[in-house]
Amino acid sequence: MTETLNEVEIRILGSLIEKELTTPQYYPLSLNALKQACNQKSNRDPVVEYDENTVMEGVRSLQRKGLIIVASGAGQRVRKYLHKFKEKYFVNQKEMAILCELMLRGPQTPGELRNRASRMHPFPDLSEVYEVLKDLMEERENPLVIEIPRQPGQKESRYMHLLAGEPEIIFEDSGIKNHINPNLTERLNSLESEIHLLREELRQLKENFENFRRQFE
Repeated sequence: MTETLNEVEIRILGSLIEKELTTPQYYPLSLNALKQACNQKSNRDPVVEYDENTVMEGVRSLQRKGLIIVASGAGQRVRKYLHKFKEKYFVNQKEMAILCELMLRGPQTPGELRNRASRMHPFPDLSEVYEVLKDLMEERENPLVIEIPRQPGQKESRYMHLLAGEPEIIFEDSGIKNHINPNLTERLNSLESEIHLLREELRQLKENFENFRRQFE
């Protein structure tokens, strides 16, 4: 199973992927350019202010995980970095574009993903976005995306990446926040099904017993 990433590592990777796909002429990135990409105010949620040491620590950690390498080139004076996300996670460009948006902006609807990710890969219609999301959720041993159930007041479900591990999903209802782990929800649904079956079996036993008792009346 692939190692989980922290928020700094995710922001660094997302920034490298974005620059590779939108401004390939300036890719790979120097440490300073990477810091600026992480801290830029457009296409980011939340906006952060990482210092150089924070970015460098994130880069070194990603290097150890095999997700970043130093670009080589004759006469190159400044160290530049490029990601190995595609190779590590076995994704294509359209999958990488969707994941990049989720990494840089957090949970989003398919419509938002289509509008925002199209700058990195064209998505002619929503059906292609749904297809990519389905592949990222179902067509691999370790899913990279999860669907967040629609909350009160929302018209659409949102999707988020799983690069940081399984999330704690927060539902807001009448001002009360309930924290629900996806695994716990699945277990609760399973228990509810078992209880329903047990109740049906108990009802059948009672009915059989009553029929048996009537034979002696």
